[in-house]
Amino acid sequence: MHRYITRSAVLVAVPLLAGVAAAAPVTAAAAWAGYPRPAASFSITGQLFGVAAVSTTSAWAVGSGGNGKTLILRWNGTAWKQVPSPSPAASVLHGVAAVSASSAWAVGSAATGLTSKPVIERWNGTVWSQVPSPSLTGGAALTGVAATSDGSAWAVGYTGRTSSAKTLILRWTGTAWKQVPSPSPASGQLLGVAATSASSAWAVGYALPSTGPGKTLILRWNGTAWSRVPSPSPSAQAALNSVAAASAGQAWAVGVSGNGLGSMNTLIEQWNGTVWQPASSPNGAGPLNGVAAVSARSAWAVGCSECDSGFDQALIERWNGSAWTRVPNPVPGEGHILNGVAAASARSAWAVGINGTSNTTLILRWNGTVWKVS
Repeated sequence: MHRYITRSAVLVAVPLLAGVAAAAPVTAAAAWAGYPRPAASFSITGQLFGVAAVSTTSAWAVGSGGNGKTLILRWNGTAWKQVPSPSPAASVLHGVAAVSASSAWAVGSAATGLTSKPVIERWNGTVWSQVPSPSLTGGAALTGVAATSDGSAWAVGYTGRTSSAKTLILRWTGTAWKQVPSPSPASGQLLGVAATSASSAWAVGYALPSTGPGKTLILRWNGTAWSRVPSPSPSAQAALNSVAAASAGQAWAVGVSGNGLGSMNTLIEQWNGTVWQPASSPNGAGPLNGVAAVSARSAWAVGCSECDSGFDQALIERWNGSAWTRVPNPVPGEGHILNGVAAASARSAWAVGINGTSNTTLILRWNGTVWKVS
């Protein structure tokens, strides 16, 4: 769900805020004329940034349908179908979370001149409707959402312009969304959030000091307050795009690291219950955009391989309890990028993104044995 840009000598994965919410963060993919499209699947104009799965028969995918319109797709156990969604002018949805077939949230942003405003939408089992967000001066955008029940949810993002952004965290109290204090470096953004209970949650992104390259940023909710915790930054520059937690003692964060000269490498970090530490990741020469954890022995990470050379390819990695390995993807060739992943069980998962050759949505499904185009 992110566009990869170089700013102040730091490669970070951030959705651009100032006046470009309509364009949506396009994950380094624009157009690759002349390359083959994936096998026949549910595919419409646009790009998908987030996906959430309640069960094998209930899932959501969100993004941008082009022309400044939000896009929401629903899986009913048989097929994906587009459903109506509120669409403020120049808007896009970056993340989605679901707690049941009748309760889900989607968040994003809408451009308003040179800044943006948050967009929050709710599924009540029948329709999607827009929900008010707190009034935030100076512009703001939401990039991720997580929910543990109908009465408990988190949304994260940033306020201000990208050059001087501050972290943003909103909390759903059961009746309204309210801003809560969040530790913020000189400049930084939150790009992903995960929660295992009302008293345990994680938010990740990047911190950009007043001088020097950007570093990973991890915040923790202990049931009372958010605090910053140490996070590895194993290279000259690094950012975390997504986080997933299988339990209070097991979590994963994924993103991108680089040398400051345009080179990109996959980045995976693991919470072992005590500290965050780097994990060995197959180098895809590009970012990991999404991660999903089923258990301590089962997790997925998706993104883009060869993104630093412009030959973008879909990237899928799997955690089997002892190591991360690269898994064959069903869309060989260039122009395919995966932005998000969700798992209902060890045998059922979804990955979503874009087929840049035709600027159309891309959906993949894990059936317990192989990934297939859906």
